[in-house]
Parts: sequence; structure tokens; C-alpha cells
Amino acid sequence: MKGYTKPVLVIFLVLLIDQVLKTWIKTNMFIGQEFKILGHWFIIHFTENNGMAFGLEFGGEFGKLALSLFRIAAVAGIGYALYYLIDKKYHRGLILNVALIFAGALGNIIDSVFYGVIYGYAGLFHGRVVDMLYFPLLEGVFPKWLPIWGGEDYIFFRPVFNIADAAISLGVILILVFQKSYFKEEVKDEIGINNEIVED
Repeated sequence: MKGYTKPVLVIFLVLLIDQVLKTWIKTNMFIGQEFKILGHWFIIHFTENNGMAFGLEFGGEFGKLALSLFRIAAVAGIGYALYYLIDKKYHRGLILNVALIFAGALGNIIDSVFYGVIYGYAGLFHGRVVDMLYFPLLEGVFPKWLPIWGGEDYIFFRPVFNIADAAISLGVILILVFQKSYFKEEVKDEIGINNEIVED
């Protein structure tokens, strides 16, 4: 079990926080209800979506089923990748970030697969993902001279998301930021192998 303790702990904590918060929101608030945490900058806003992270969707019942099945396949793939990285002793930071992505994807799968049945509004695989974190940091109106959006209202950051979405995004961003240090050892190993081949 060496090497698995921290990734498993990360996965457990993300799932626990994600599902506890979603359950509280689902059982104590109604759709569209909100309350402010930090003025207009951080709001708990209860919404649900049928699709992907940050409210993106596939249309229709078939699209919803296809997305749920795709999520399950993707989580299986990420889970195998995580096992491989731990087994091959890759950089700990990379492993923990993949664990974040895995936990986030699994958290949203629980909603998609089971929430419809648990809360009695849909069948298996047709649940809606609970979102609640809203950060409208900037609000204003685009200048009228701006093409396409001129004169329209804007909000930054508009999407409403959840802890699972945040875990996925954080994991991906950290991998992109630290990829050179994460994969440095693997590159060195490849160079060393190539040099040995040339010398032989």
C-alpha cells in the first residue's frame, strides 16, 4: 500500500466535502435560492445541470445517458492512470493532482448516476449535478464600440460550479504549471537510455 495513502486520502476528502455540501444544498435550499458569503463576490447559489462541468450540457435524454456513460469510462481510465503512476513511482505532485481529477470526476458521476433515484425525479444515469459556488467578481457593460458584445452586460466569473469541478480544474492547472518538474526525471531517464544505446 506504500504510495497509495496520500492519493486515497485526497480522493476521500474531496468526495466527502463534495457530497456533504451537495447533500446539504439539495435538502435545505430550493433551485435558484442563494445567500451571500462575501458580499457580491462569493455567493452560494443552488442550481443543477444535466451536463458537464460549469453547466455545459448535451441535449436530450440520449445525450444525458451518453454523458453519464462517458463519465464512467473516463473515470475508469483516470483510475487506471493513477494506479500506473503510483506503481511506476512518478512524481508525487503529479500523482496527487491526478488524484484530484479522479476525485472530482467521481464526485460528479455520483450525482449523474444516483441523484435522480435518491431524490425521486429521474431514473438511474439521469441525475442532475448539483452546483452552488458562484463568484461574480466583476460586473459591468461592454463598451458600445466593441464588436458583437458591445453594450451587453457581462459578469466575470459567470459559471456556477461545485467542489468536484474545482478539484478537476485545480488538478489540471497544477499539472500544466508544474509539468516540467513532474516529467523532468522521465526525460532524463530517456536521455540516459539513448546515450547507452549510442555508446554500445
